[in-house]
Amino acid sequence: MWKWLNKTIYKFKDCFSREASFNWFMVIIIGLMIRTDHLGITSIVRELGINPRFYESMLHFFHASSWTIESISETWAKTVQEIGCLYLENHMPILIGDGVKQSKEARKMPCVKKHHQESDNSSKAEYIFGHLFGCIGVLIGSENKMFCVPLTATIQDGANILRKWKDSSYEEASHVVQMIRNACLAATTLGHSILLLDRYFLTVPALRAYAAYEKTVSHKLLTIITKAKRAVVAYEKPIQKAGRGRPRKKGETIKLKDLFTTCRTEFSEAVVLMYGKPQSVKYLCKDLLWGQGLYQELRFVLVTYGGVDSILACTSTSLTPEAIIRLYSYRFKIEVTFRELKQVIAGFSYHFWSKAMPKLNKYLKKDAPPPLEAVSDEKTKNAILSTFKAIEGYVQFACIAIGLLQILAIQFSGVLSSSCFRWLRTKSNDTPSEATVALFMRKTIFCMFQKMPFLGISKIINAKHFQILEPSDSFTA
Repeated sequence: MWKWLNKTIYKFKDCFSREASFNWFMVIIIGLMIRTDHLGITSIVRELGINPRFYESMLHFFHASSWTIESISETWAKTVQEIGCLYLENHMPILIGDGVKQSKEARKMPCVKKHHQESDNSSKAEYIFGHLFGCIGVLIGSENKMFCVPLTATIQDGANILRKWKDSSYEEASHVVQMIRNACLAATTLGHSILLLDRYFLTVPALRAYAAYEKTVSHKLLTIITKAKRAVVAYEKPIQKAGRGRPRKKGETIKLKDLFTTCRTEFSEAVVLMYGKPQSVKYLCKDLLWGQGLYQELRFVLVTYGGVDSILACTSTSLTPEAIIRLYSYRFKIEVTFRELKQVIAGFSYHFWSKAMPKLNKYLKKDAPPPLEAVSDEKTKNAILSTFKAIEGYVQFACIAIGLLQILAIQFSGVLSSSCFRWLRTKSNDTPSEATVALFMRKTIFCMFQKMPFLGISKIINAKHFQILEPSDSFTA
């Protein structure tokens, strides 16, 4: 297992222009995978027994110019594809996209904004200050056990000004549009994919953004499956009449929620594999036009399951209603990944901030200009952009760390399941969880250092144990 992990991490070496940066990348990935406490970068120093004088060097790595998030994200997507454990539907990988909000109270941290929490969970506040991340993941495994491996996670609200500083040609885009663009980038690497989204992302700007991106590559990238709001309105295909005048773009208006009552007798019944179990559902399939001014043909599937009525929408009219229902049930896998990302490796426990950042004003009026617009000094801009890169880089490294734990759980399930290193009261599946794999690594890593000193992981981390730095070299190692 350690040999496989060593080989996999070395695939990222070409993403770094300096060997020292790649060494720190390996240390941080391993540290995130095995650490027991979640108190920032210091937990990696403690868990791996690294010389404390390297702490500043490790912090400096996150701000280094020797790597880019785009290069690492692309390599990570290619690596997941090459490993060969993707879950495929008609030879198409399944992407899942969603947003996650992380509370941050720092007054000098870039992109901290006030966000509304839509969750019904009583433990969450209605409004928080923090970051909104948009995440794209891909399904791996089989019907018996699936994981959603996060491929990218970027800040998608409050970062427009910073992205303009980096790229003068950058166009402002909403959270929904940025999610579609990131999914298209992932599909460019993985090939034609199915993208699962919740109802928040069924918008005209999202479909237009996808159509525009599809034209640049001249081939189909995504088949989108999402949920529609209860008040969704669609249109029949227009019946063209002979004579003069502009051709009609739409036909009769249909309120889809009314079909649950008026067309109740037309619903078909089927048994669909949902959430790991065969479930009996009733459904009605309609191909209609949707979107004011867009009028794109979508396949709507009205579903009655467990006493709840839902409306699903798909951009492809070739997928069967049963397949659309089954595929959408996989969307919840990304919520499980968010939980593991937070609880197992604390992927959002970053503390990066900058003195150059204007102080957060929690009482700023909605129409007031953002404080970043007043920043004009290039040195100040570079300091803020460096902190912004460190935050997104930390979360991207956490995505790689949790993804490696998930892949290890599938690739080495036989070894881990037969091992008696961890007692479980109830064993629900032969494939272990991310937490179980992390514990196994934590218990075997120092034995690995002794038995396999020739591995790159052993050499790099052991060098950080014993090498003594001069005070003037601490920032350049």
